[in-house]
Amino acid sequence: MAEASSGETFQDAFARIERAVATGQADLSRLGFWRLVRQVKADPVLSDHWAEQVGRIDRAAFEGRVRVRFPVALGNAVLALGTLVGAGAVVVALRTASAALAGVALIAAGAIWSVCLHDLAHWAAGRMVGIRFTHYFVGGPFPPRPGLKIDYASYLRAPPVERALMHASGALATKVAPFAALGFWWASDAPAWSAWVLVALGLVQIATDILFSTRSSDWKKVRRERGVARVHRSRRI
Repeated sequence: MAEASSGETFQDAFARIERAVATGQADLSRLGFWRLVRQVKADPVLSDHWAEQVGRIDRAAFEGRVRVRFPVALGNAVLALGTLVGAGAVVVALRTASAALAGVALIAAGAIWSVCLHDLAHWAAGRMVGIRFTHYFVGGPFPPRPGLKIDYASYLRAPPVERALMHASGALATKVAPFAALGFWWASDAPAWSAWVLVALGLVQIATDILFSTRSSDWKKVRRERGVARVHRSRRI
């Protein structure tokens, strides 16, 4: 039977972790769970074989750690409504006779879309490649923001390149949002300062990604899954 690097079989190791999670231990890193998942990911056969148990453990730990959760359909509806509010702000910017109001409305649209489109893009890209999601929640570094919990069983069964695409989609949507709002500036009477604020918002988000996301968020996960894809290709050679 296949063994994890610690000498335990995968079966024994996952069973041990699942028992620990059932008793209320939700720190999967300390339990060695993610080390095992990295090993499983390196082999598509192992990924498929252990997907259900990995997904079950991950979900149980998440639910033990995050008490306030929302159905995916509700979260998507709220974010879609927010996206429509952003579109409404653009309409205000194009129709108002007040230049200042037009500028504020365009900035509001860019900011609203940056927040609302992130998880919607993750969800849409994930569903296209067969990745499911279990909950919305509020978390992350300050300020708190919506989060979308992956169903890890379906995640493991998706090819790593498609997992990388899902992670990249949200990051790209967030970065495009301010510039999408900026595209309407030319057709409005909004002042120049509003255009510069939107450019600054977009550039700050790009800089944040370069400085932080490559180490701890979406782009780190993109690099991780592309690395897994390279391992899979090398196994086929």
